[in-house]
Amino acid sequence: MTKRIFRSIFLVAAITLFALLAIIFGILYDYFQGQLFNELKNQAALISRSVEREGLDYFDGFGGVQNRITLIDADGSVLYDTDANVSSLENHADREEIISAFETGSGQSTRYSATISKVTLYYALRLNNGSILRVAATQNSIWMVLLAMFQPIVVVLIVVLIAAAVAAKNVSKRITSPVNNIDPENPELNDVYEELSPLVRKLKYQNHVIKSQMELLQTKQREFSQITENMQEGFLVIDKNTELLSYNSGALKILGADKKPEGSVLTLNRSETLRTSVERALSGEHVTRSISISGRCYQLIANPVVENSEIAGAIIVLMDVTEKEERESLRREFTANVSHELRTPLTAISGTAEVIKNGLIRPEDIPHFAGNIYDEAQRLISLISDIIRLSKLDESDSSDKKTEPVELYGLCADIAKRLSAAAAQKKVSLELAGSNVVINAERSMVDEIVFNLADNAVKYNKEGGHVIITVSDYPASICVEDTGIGIPASQQDRVFERFYRVDKSHSKKIGGTGLGLSIVKHAAAYLGAKVVLESREGEGTRVTVSF
Repeated sequence: MTKRIFRSIFLVAAITLFALLAIIFGILYDYFQGQLFNELKNQAALISRSVEREGLDYFDGFGGVQNRITLIDADGSVLYDTDANVSSLENHADREEIISAFETGSGQSTRYSATISKVTLYYALRLNNGSILRVAATQNSIWMVLLAMFQPIVVVLIVVLIAAAVAAKNVSKRITSPVNNIDPENPELNDVYEELSPLVRKLKYQNHVIKSQMELLQTKQREFSQITENMQEGFLVIDKNTELLSYNSGALKILGADKKPEGSVLTLNRSETLRTSVERALSGEHVTRSISISGRCYQLIANPVVENSEIAGAIIVLMDVTEKEERESLRREFTANVSHELRTPLTAISGTAEVIKNGLIRPEDIPHFAGNIYDEAQRLISLISDIIRLSKLDESDSSDKKTEPVELYGLCADIAKRLSAAAAQKKVSLELAGSNVVINAERSMVDEIVFNLADNAVKYNKEGGHVIITVSDYPASICVEDTGIGIPASQQDRVFERFYRVDKSHSKKIGGTGLGLSIVKHAAAYLGAKVVLESREGEGTRVTVSF
């Protein structure tokens, strides 16, 4: 700061000095030049009266004058000149001062000669007979004047600049010394000049604020440590270079570490799952993956930490989901076994029902028995198809999926056409809106999602209700909205569970299996899509799938 103040003061002094010198020289030079023009004007006036009285005879024996005298005829030819032979001079009609004198009666001009580094001043006066009398004098240029005074000017500059430097140094020290001597811990004890009093008060206030904030941070840190240390889940905080910043004992226990590692969090577990999850989180993605550690299954959740629109690090949570995975595995196995065991007898029931309907038993029994058997068989076959479809989704690996360009509006139009008969039977209007949007996905999975959502919207609608399928871009999404019976708020979190029905009697009446939304959930997870459900009981439901 001292150097900056010194440079500022010294620079201002130097600029002021040079500016003053320039102004003084400019003013003086212009003043003396004006005086010289006045002399030329007076001399021209005196000579003109004699020339008008005596003519060219006046110049006979004329000499001993310092300034150059020239007499020019009305056509610009030179009649007389004190410094040159008239015959050697060219016509002067094009000279600036001559032109002005012809037009206004008098004229003056200045011409610089680079050869002799001098300025020639001309004053011309028109005589009564139309001829022009011109008087000229030479003057040193301003640069020659400066050059002549170079030595005294340099001496003055050096003296003044040295004085300015000494003064600037002393002033800068006096200004910065009280600032440098301030004790930040006890600013009120410092002896400072009046202008620094606001700074001292601010330092005192800042000390108070910092102390309060430090106490608050320490309290928060203790609370955070108490919370995280009592968590069964593992908790890790890393920076953008994967360096471990914070953790709890649960994380070290899960990862089998006795103490905090030095360096990267990847040294705790070198599996590809952890490495790729960390990389994706640090690139800005939310990551949820399963990871196997020491024979147990954990759900790894990695979220990026954003600060000032930049990724500053990531938070990693490890939750033990071994029991949940085991239950889910048993459930999938049960579903698959039930599907395979029941498919054959159900197909036989369907065949028998068809035989009955074809008239191979007593006619009076056909309408009742055949109708019931056939309806139940079709419902069970639909259930089995859903179970098999869901089981395939469970077993599918999203990393092996085969994608292709899928035009969402056309796909929704096709689904609306397939459901038009069911909608007409229930007197439900089916509408398609939006624009052409193309995504890269597995077409069959997208079809499963939209078909199940639209089918539910028609099935669980009121008679005379309305269903609208909307395709949107930015981001690419499909919204299926109906005016049906709606879902109670208390049950909305469970409707994506397998076999779960909000109203079992109503679902049985319309043929619901309880698997439609579960298929939507798993197909969306397979595609990496997000499903959001919004519903009000008695008013309708809206489900949005964002790809």
